[in-house]
Amino acid sequence: AETRAVSQRLRDGSLRLLYVAPERFNNERFLVQLGEAKIALFAVDEAHCISEWGHNFRPDYLKLAARARELGAERVLALTATATPAVVADICAGFDIEERDAVVTGFYRPNLTLLTTPARAAERDRLLVERLHERPPGSTIVYVTLQRTAERVAELLPAARAYHAGMSAEERVAVQEWWTASDRNVVVATIAFGMGIDKADVRYVYHYNLPKGLESYSQEIGRAGRDGEPSICELFACRDDVPTLENFAFGDTPTVEAIAGLLDDVFAHEAGEQFAVSEYELSARHDVRPLVLKTLLTYLELDGFLAQGTPFYAGYSVRPLVGEWDDVFANFDADRADFLRRVIASGRPGRSWTAVDPDAVPGEDRGRVVTALGYLEQQGLVELKVADVRQRFTVLQQPASIDEERDRLAERFERREQSEVERLQRVLALVEHDGCQVQALVGYFGEERAAPCGHCTFCLTGKPQRVPEPEGTPPIAVDLDDLVEAHPEALASPRQRARFLCGLTSPATTRAKLTRHPLFGALADQRFADVLART
Repeated sequence: AETRAVSQRLRDGSLRLLYVAPERFNNERFLVQLGEAKIALFAVDEAHCISEWGHNFRPDYLKLAARARELGAERVLALTATATPAVVADICAGFDIEERDAVVTGFYRPNLTLLTTPARAAERDRLLVERLHERPPGSTIVYVTLQRTAERVAELLPAARAYHAGMSAEERVAVQEWWTASDRNVVVATIAFGMGIDKADVRYVYHYNLPKGLESYSQEIGRAGRDGEPSICELFACRDDVPTLENFAFGDTPTVEAIAGLLDDVFAHEAGEQFAVSEYELSARHDVRPLVLKTLLTYLELDGFLAQGTPFYAGYSVRPLVGEWDDVFANFDADRADFLRRVIASGRPGRSWTAVDPDAVPGEDRGRVVTALGYLEQQGLVELKVADVRQRFTVLQQPASIDEERDRLAERFERREQSEVERLQRVLALVEHDGCQVQALVGYFGEERAAPCGHCTFCLTGKPQRVPEPEGTPPIAVDLDDLVEAHPEALASPRQRARFLCGLTSPATTRAKLTRHPLFGALADQRFADVLART
């Protein structure tokens, strides 16, 4: 009902502000509705996601600039709190924003004390409990990497609750409301926490685990002290976290075989030919995570091989809400009623639902059929379900060599891997920096400060720190031969086996239920590159 009400306000022009997830622009019905509206301002939050070299690249963001142009938006506003100069340039290029129109307000927060404490893994529980007891109570966020760590650490602390993406929406809302209502509660959370929250009196932000990079660190400490009052942000720097964080980056890299298979599928079509695919089916077929598949297809677009069209649903199912179909048709004049009868008659009736293929209505344009079905839903005359989203692509040109394009794409992912690893190393370098750490942090984002801050660990102690080397664990011998023979689709390549042993899921391991196998994640505390070399 709420969706219908918003759609109606969009149609009649009374809607002034609409919040939309970027992925919503892949919805055929939504684009049809939005195309009828006048858009005065197209505002994009978290705009750093448009940059391939940003810390949170999302391919759907690359499409937003094109969508804004297609929809005739009068002006565009791109917002981010964590953009390096290179990412700012990417945002300007992507959205056709002149560099003189890029406004940087500064990253320095004088009310935040930034503390970095080198620690071994076994020391962190004690350190965190000590800090919470020795400092005055206040609203607190403790950031961790893994969901199970959030649960475990929350149990250690009084007046603390866990928050992570593995909880139900209702559970997350309850924790968020509980934390927001108090000035002293503690939430132990993964990075799923904090987006869209504007609680002014957060007094403490602790990083129990290393953040993924300086961008993540800056964003997370930025939730402290928004009321301008003094606040403390402390990072427990432990090298034992490095393998887990690095493995996230390595786990997204597709195998060379998967890239080759995708290219064979795409370029089985000739130049100028249009085709439609299910990204879900491609993801499963080539054992590539959906987001990684989107990235691969986006790279082919950026390289001029593909052009993406408007996505559409292959399946529409509809059922009347006002009696029988004749009762629905009775709300329209003779011509429209006849059109609707032909739409429904073209479908495949079931017990309650009729499956309609908008492309299979004789003599009718798909767009008209989709618009009509959406209108019936908006009027409360029918219930509509959609399924099996398909992406349209046109092959603009064939690569001169499929093998060379495969190698280029593989190299691109290797560069992204290296970029993520370097991002993590910058966090350790900040902890060990021989100088004002705040100067180094804001300098990374392009801001120069002439004087030391006076309120970071280096300024307070006058000496640099050293993060201890991990104690390390001896390599474990694992025999996967029988498992590989039983599940070749999931474990055929060395990279697939390394992902499995490091506890990194893929479509194939999930489908084969291998995530429940005792050996899944057996080497999760080992560096991915070391595991890969041994498989």
